[in-house]
Amino acid sequence: MDEFEPTIIGFCCNWCAYAGADLAGISRIQYPPNLRMIRVMCSGAIDPVYILEAFSKGADGVFIGGCHPGDCHYMAGNYKTKRKVTLTKRVLSQLGLESQRLRLEWVSAAEGQRFAQVVADFIKEVKELGPSPLNQEGARHG
Repeated sequence: MDEFEPTIIGFCCNWCAYAGADLAGISRIQYPPNLRMIRVMCSGAIDPVYILEAFSKGADGVFIGGCHPGDCHYMAGNYKTKRKVTLTKRVLSQLGLESQRLRLEWVSAAEGQRFAQVVADFIKEVKELGPSPLNQEGARHG
């Protein structure tokens, strides 16, 4: 039997987390290929519906990367994101999903190594949780 490889959907802010991922790539810092990244202009633009839809479409985890507090290019987008993620984690628990399947991290454009590390850590944690109970495509994981 093959080892479970989770599918992670990542929403990354254009100005910081996405740039940090780009720096990791340019610097040839490797991290697992499980992350399917979606660039958004600001982490504050991520509606909780997007997170829930990612899980309903088979994601085993959702990663959100944004600017450090106080560094948001849109003033308070990352503060809004923090509140949305806190509430969404509660909803996930009510749906029978572990709240650890949703991770919010602050990563600057200069933190390529940090980006790679937090993604690798998150993927490891989701692997330990196993496939999402919402995922009906069990064959995809084998």
